[in-house]
Amino acid sequence: MIQTLEEMIRRFCPYGLEFKDSHGFTHYWCTLIPELELAYKTSIHAETGKTTEILEKGWSPKLPVDTLKKDLVDIHPTASSFKLLLYKVRHHANKIMNYAFEYSKQKWDKSNKTPEFKVGDLILVSTLNFHNIKGPKKLKYFFAGLFIIKSLHGKNAVQVQLSGELEKTSSFPCQSSKALHYK
Repeated sequence: MIQTLEEMIRRFCPYGLEFKDSHGFTHYWCTLIPELELAYKTSIHAETGKTTEILEKGWSPKLPVDTLKKDLVDIHPTASSFKLLLYKVRHHANKIMNYAFEYSKQKWDKSNKTPEFKVGDLILVSTLNFHNIKGPKKLKYFFAGLFIIKSLHGKNAVQVQLSGELEKTSSFPCQSSKALHYK
């Protein structure tokens, strides 16, 4: 998520909007960052299916722009240009967010392959998950095992059959496990 935010800001800043209103006042990207933040917090995220604001606060903020009627005739020109500014910035921010989300997804998919495990497979588990192995780091084995998979926790974690004191932590992430391949 942090990398997505970095990518979003990186794309918004150099290629950001420069909006000149009817009074000649220029808004640069640095004054429009709060609108980028609002667009991010009110966008629906793929993982949760909810907005960040709803998850954090329980409600989604609405701006006067969102509730302004479109058929009003007597609207002040300054308010109209400000509404146009917010509309353009939010549209630009949504486009930037989509690019950033897609870029992060492609980067993640390219570097992270989820292994296909089944219940009953023999796997090796990374020793980074075991905190009770003593000795110098150089002499530690990178993987321990063979362990039998008891159950799967979605695509991201496995529960293996351990013995003794290790039994209390028997769930491990799939990324730090690898299947045993016979040669």
